[in-house]
Amino acid sequence: MSGVNRVDCVIVGAGHAGLAFSACLQEQQIDHVLLERGEVANAWLSQRWDSLRLLTPNWQSQLPGYAYRGDSPDAFMTAQETARFISGYAGAINAPVQTSTAVRRATIHGEGFKVETSRGDWQCRSLVVASGAFARPKLPVFSSQLSPAISQFSCLHYRNPRQLPYGDVMVVGASASGLQIAAELAQSGRGVVLCVGEHVRMPRTYRGLDIQRWLHLMGMHNERYDQVEDLKRLRRLSSPQLIGDVAQRIFDLNHVRSLGVQLAGRLVSAHDQTVQFSGSLRNHCALADLKLQRLVRRIDDWADRQDLLMDIDDPVPFGPTQIESSPLLKLNLAQRNIRSVIWANGLQPDYRWLVDMPAFDDKGRLKHDGGIADIDGLYVMGLPFMRRRNSSFIHGAGEDARELSSHLVQYLESVACPMDNLMVGNC
Repeated sequence: MSGVNRVDCVIVGAGHAGLAFSACLQEQQIDHVLLERGEVANAWLSQRWDSLRLLTPNWQSQLPGYAYRGDSPDAFMTAQETARFISGYAGAINAPVQTSTAVRRATIHGEGFKVETSRGDWQCRSLVVASGAFARPKLPVFSSQLSPAISQFSCLHYRNPRQLPYGDVMVVGASASGLQIAAELAQSGRGVVLCVGEHVRMPRTYRGLDIQRWLHLMGMHNERYDQVEDLKRLRRLSSPQLIGDVAQRIFDLNHVRSLGVQLAGRLVSAHDQTVQFSGSLRNHCALADLKLQRLVRRIDDWADRQDLLMDIDDPVPFGPTQIESSPLLKLNLAQRNIRSVIWANGLQPDYRWLVDMPAFDDKGRLKHDGGIADIDGLYVMGLPFMRRRNSSFIHGAGEDARELSSHLVQYLESVACPMDNLMVGNC
């Protein structure tokens, strides 16, 4: 195996999660490398639409030993600004990143791992998967049954309305991405049909404070995975209906309806140019309304216990979601002049380079306990509610990385093995 690079740890992905882990490994003097298929913060540079802004305010943009230092802590970074922030962090910690390196395959080798890349192979004693929780679109099987006359885009590949062919658009998914894209298309003059399934309705501000400030003050960001009920459901929750705009008190289905967007239920089938929707739109919206009211009551109760009611604004109620009396159940796209479909119904990790490892459950999900995989020496970073509610956010990576890197160091000490022995599988 001559020519193979040797290191204690390989981190796959040089986004904020991988870099946070790198900073923690540097503190503990663990020899490692980050392998990145493109440039640092590649997803922010190549897989975000032009008008996107973070859902979290700038004051929350912080990583181990590094934080936002600008003059607008309550504003929201654009995708390009986020990429510069993450790239700046990589430079500040002098991260050992090897860019333009596509990881093709990782396998168990001896007491460690072999990682095959487009620029040579690596041998390591531990492996950290930080390649992103939102790397591939979740396309339903029937997406391939749509007519070739319909142009299809995922939210990873949508950039702006000018990119789409002439005509109206159907947007599938009404979480943060789908809602923002639908609003942008409607404001550009397009007719839009928005397919709505289960969603999380959330205010941008409440009683004078940003919702993220409330969640931070109440400690909800730091709720741990081993201290909550129904963790599987929490990990499946879609991103809340938010937009990075301080002027937008609430960005919800009522708002996009006011822009002319037509609501339909969850998309359940498609054939040629005919699509069908579920009849659950009203129920999904009622459930989201109920959860919104529970959230604001929880904030009110907490503020009351902290004797803060005299220091904050009076509550302003949020009305129920308005639904047409007879929502769409079936639609002919050609008759409606819909020429494009944008899939914003969810994203998933891309673990195709790990398929040879026995690391997945029967649904193809990586098995782990708070980021510690079932395979010794294998770790994962950046998944939703991985160790805490904020695990998939920039500001949540630091604590996760500290805890997991400490576990990794203990693991390496427990299997103390010279790399020469590891290379021939004798350890």
